[in-house]
Amino acid sequence: METQLSTDLARRIQKATGENVFLCYHCVKCTSGCPLVEHFDLAPNQIMRAAQLGMEDTIFDSTTPWLCASCQTCTTRCPQGIDIAKVMDFVVSEALATGVKPKVPEIALFQKVFLRDVDILGRAYELGLTLEMNMRTKQPFKDVGFGLNMIKHRKINFLPKMVRKRKRKAPIAPASRPSNEVGYYPGCSLHAMAKEFDDSTRAVLERLGIKPVEPEGWVCCGSTPAHRVDHKTATRLPLESLVLIEQDGLKDVTLPCASCFNRFKAAARDLRLDPDLKSELDTELGYVYQDSVAIHSVLDLIDERIGSEGVAAKVKRPLEGLNVACYYGCLLTRPPEVTESKDPEYPMAMDRLIKALGATVVDWDSKVSCCGASLSLTHTDIVLEMSGNILSNARARGADVLTIACPLCHINLDGRQTQMDVDEPMPALYFTQLMALAFDMPRDAALERNMIDPRPLLREKELLDIKR
Repeated sequence: METQLSTDLARRIQKATGENVFLCYHCVKCTSGCPLVEHFDLAPNQIMRAAQLGMEDTIFDSTTPWLCASCQTCTTRCPQGIDIAKVMDFVVSEALATGVKPKVPEIALFQKVFLRDVDILGRAYELGLTLEMNMRTKQPFKDVGFGLNMIKHRKINFLPKMVRKRKRKAPIAPASRPSNEVGYYPGCSLHAMAKEFDDSTRAVLERLGIKPVEPEGWVCCGSTPAHRVDHKTATRLPLESLVLIEQDGLKDVTLPCASCFNRFKAAARDLRLDPDLKSELDTELGYVYQDSVAIHSVLDLIDERIGSEGVAAKVKRPLEGLNVACYYGCLLTRPPEVTESKDPEYPMAMDRLIKALGATVVDWDSKVSCCGASLSLTHTDIVLEMSGNILSNARARGADVLTIACPLCHINLDGRQTQMDVDEPMPALYFTQLMALAFDMPRDAALERNMIDPRPLLREKELLDIKR
């Protein structure tokens, strides 16, 4: 007797995501590149096969879609151009929408609490999120030591900030803005645990002749929880801030946070590809977005607008003798269809920038490896393993320090390093902190906020005065 296979699941996936799972011919590139596969019950290619065969019970009974870190490696490497990470998002959102019990309940709880806070406050509330997660998962003392260390380094806001929605106003003509002004979207973390990134970025941009303008009333981009739970919400949240920037007459926006950058780029692309969704959101927001704002990461903005020679011209204290591993992480370059990166698997923009500062850049293996940021509060053991491997690889390749372009990566590779069993801690600095040092602006580097203190090493290398 022949087994009758249903194509209903595949059709639903295609309708919701635009992805045709039948294009998959099981080359296993998604699985071979996945940094979390050893923690999955089904490999990514097995999820795709189950979708082809209509095996709904198998898929919705799997922990894999829930544990997926959304690092976009599978999507970037698929030779058929299938957005496999989006298929994982579909499984999670479909389970939540249809009442299927989440296979990893703590992750579902994290998504719910995060998005509830954003809905009420307009932005993420890191301390409240952490405390609530630990209490509701019955681990009240899980992060006490880590939290005290963060308080010591002034990386925690005790009280939440509620965003006051800005009243709609007539757009400002772009021609009326000075040419050196760019929109500046700091994201939630740069107003809290990553203040050193915010301080050093603003100071460096000003030194390079770029004036960052932070729009009043911006809201959280939604980060990973939004696109895992609801595609419309994941698009609407970045759009709300893009509307404010466009109304301010700014032609460009730059984002320090790699996660925020990726979400803005993804939302802008999806709005272009889905006119019905754009029309619906324009109606809800009461404004027809003109798609006039160019979206840049801070790294790309400096690389493209100033260039290595322009950066080198501002250097007053070259970082000679400092061996640096440039860490880009997942979302700054992947997937290239979203980020428009020309070299998503081995990017070089930060390498060029750090060389211009006078440092030595080391070649290494893990510059785009995932640190597991989306699992930081729910599966810290996995994060420590993934981040520890990145640090070990940098050390093995001869690096003195790691330089980073994302606050979510930084909290794992700097802050959580204090929870790892490492023989010798490695300082992890934002690339703008290194720029501030090379420009002889040590106060703006805010090095005292780093949890692995880089100052002893920098003084040993004679890159920082004893008194500073």
